[in-house]
Amino acid sequence: MGFIVLLFAVILLDQASKFYIQHHMSIGESIPLIEGVLHITYIENPHTAFGLFKYPPLPLAIAMVLVCLILVILIYKKIIFKRDAFSYISLALILGGAIGNLIDRLRVEERVIDFIDLRIWPIFNFADMAIVSGMLILLIHFLFYSSKNEDDEEDDRPRRRRRSRESGNVKR
Repeated sequence: MGFIVLLFAVILLDQASKFYIQHHMSIGESIPLIEGVLHITYIENPHTAFGLFKYPPLPLAIAMVLVCLILVILIYKKIIFKRDAFSYISLALILGGAIGNLIDRLRVEERVIDFIDLRIWPIFNFADMAIVSGMLILLIHFLFYSSKNEDDEEDDRPRRRRRSRESGNVKR
């Protein structure tokens, strides 16, 4: 249930912020929050995250998000019994961000509304932040946490075999 709540929270925060920016600012308008460091600058980005690459045609973009959705569902089904909060959080952030940006592509003539301007990085939005944060959480989890769990499971395997031999329940 927490996965679904976080997923919808990401989509809602992303879409609400974009809706507000789109209806209260003009394209290209910039409002400094911290002069020279953080500005709210409204642009409509036809490219991928952070404006770095050309965006694929809309049907291909929809297919990519659907593939992402299917992969997340498969991963979610696999980990549902492990109660692994890191995986749930990262998958919800990634999928929520992807859906948030796809909604923009469908709603704003194949463009994404971006507005967070750090002046040293391309302008981005909450969906981009969610995707990057989810990927970082997943990376950190797999680099540090999951290898520890695998080592613990390997240590437990010989004990399980010994117990089954001692009880006479050895399968051959």
